[in-house]
This record gives sequence, C-alpha cells and structure tokens, in this order.
Amino acid sequence: MTKTGPFQSDAFPGSALTGRPPIRLVLVTGVSGAGKTSTLGALADCGFETVDNPPIRLLHAIMDDFVGSGARGVRVAIGVDERTNGFSTRLFADAVSSLRERADLDVTLLFLDCTDDTLLRRFTETRRRHPISGDTVEAALAMERSVIEPLKEKADISVDTSDLSLTELRREIQERFAEEDGESMSITILSFGFKRGAPREADIMFDVRFLANPYWNPNLRSSTGLDPEVDSFVSSSPGFDEVFNSLATLLREVIPLYRREGKSYLTVAIGCTGGKHRSVAVSERLGAMLRGAGYAPTVRHRDLRKTAPNRPRSAALAGAISA
Repeated sequence: MTKTGPFQSDAFPGSALTGRPPIRLVLVTGVSGAGKTSTLGALADCGFETVDNPPIRLLHAIMDDFVGSGARGVRVAIGVDERTNGFSTRLFADAVSSLRERADLDVTLLFLDCTDDTLLRRFTETRRRHPISGDTVEAALAMERSVIEPLKEKADISVDTSDLSLTELRREIQERFAEEDGESMSITILSFGFKRGAPREADIMFDVRFLANPYWNPNLRSSTGLDPEVDSFVSSSPGFDEVFNSLATLLREVIPLYRREGKSYLTVAIGCTGGKHRSVAVSERLGAMLRGAGYAPTVRHRDLRKTAPNRPRSAALAGAISA
C-alpha cells in the first residue's frame, strides 16, 4: 500500500505498483538572498522542471500531476521560502516529511545558506527589499534566520553561497545534479584558507599548515599550488609522503563506507593559511589520486582567486546571485 502523509493525495499509486522509477524532486529553500532563484535556473539548465513559491498545501497536488502524466525521466525542482504563500517552518517541515514517505518520489531538501555580512551587502548594493519587514535589513535577516534555520538541520544538502559568484554557484549545482544515476556519490575536494573561515559544507577537514609555506619564498609567493614549482616545494616538505599516503589511504577506505550508508555527496576540505599554495597543491594531488582509484572527484579552490586579504568584491559580482 502506498504511504500517505497528512498532505498526500492517494490518487496515484507509488512506483512500487506502477513499475516506474520514482520522480526526482529537489526542494530548494534557505535564507533570502542566498541564491534560490539562481539555483532554480541552474536546475532548469540541468533538465529539471521548476516551480517557484507555490503554496505549500499544493506541493502534493503538483507532484501528483507529474506522477500522473506518466512521463519517464521527469525531474522536478520546487523553490520554497518566506515569500511562499502561507509559509511556516512547521508546515513546510511536515510537508517535506510526508513527501519523503511517498514511494513514487525521491526527495532531496537543498538548503542555501550565506553569511549575514554577505547578505547585507547583497541587499544593500542591489537595493532590494528583504521579504520580511523590519526596521533594518539586519533586523530582517535576524528574524528570518531564527525562523528558517531549523530547516537546515533537515536538509540533505547545504550549500554556502557566501563566496560563490553566479558562475561558481551554477557549476556547483550542475556538478551535483546534472548527471545523477541514483547510485553514485559525488565527491568534492575543496581547498580553502583558514584566514577566511572553514567551509560549512565540509564532511572531512584536514589542516596542511604543517607543510613548508611557499609564501615565505620570494620566488614562489606570487605563484599558486597549481604551478609545478609550488607543488614540488610543498611535496618536498619533511614528512609529506608519509602524511599524504596516510590521508590517501584513509579516503580510499572511508569513501566506500560513506557510499554504503547511502551518502550522496562527500566534501573533503583541505585547509592552509590563505588557500593559495599548500591546500591547492594537496587538493590537486588528492584529486589525481582518487581519479586513479576509479572515482570522478571535482576539485574546487575556494580562495584561490582572492589575491588580496581584504579585497572588496565588485557590486556586480556581489549582486550576481539572485535570491
């Protein structure tokens, strides 16, 4: 018998009875200004049917319509946030739970997050009003975060867009959703600099600041971990081979265990001071190692393009990600 939640229609039987695979449903939510509109656009480019801010009470009816169409290979993305008619955290959380119970749906909750400083800059530079009324933008941000933050705990995927340009956000979404087979696990190797904060999306984090720092070599300071001379300098550090081989062995052993537990996305974060030399070189080597082991990791360098510690981002870049 098909499971039926408090919001669910039983008009259409689940995939167990029809023989069709469940429809992929991605529910996109998060704080206003973190990039929901841009994310839906990226998902549309990946072949998803997208719906933005439908009333929560209609979520099951919308999915019933897709299931009832009988079309194969349909994937759906629905955006829900504070602007949604009748939105409340409890109501949406209940709807997510009941949608997850349906045998005819494969549901993923995607939460978009962003630092308050970045959100404030985006709203200020684009002169957009925050959907929650408040005396100031700061007050509106605080009010919204207190309301919507519990959804982050229920999310299957959380993406922090604070340091992502529109192009980088689209790439992040495409890497996660463009070619899914329902069984593989998406692996990201992410280099970063601790001076700009640890990445929130990291599942495994490793600090490589014990390695010799090319920054103090005048001939290497302006180079990056992508340059062969920096890679050679870093890999010549005392103990590098032993530590790298241990880390490589750890990843080869735990990745199958994560996959066995049903984890769809794994982010391995490698950090140094500035995210320009050591973490980049080690991340590139880890990516090559995993490709040699039969995986297809994505290697991303969060802080590589930030050549100045306090360089302000342009207004055009700051406002490129749509709410």
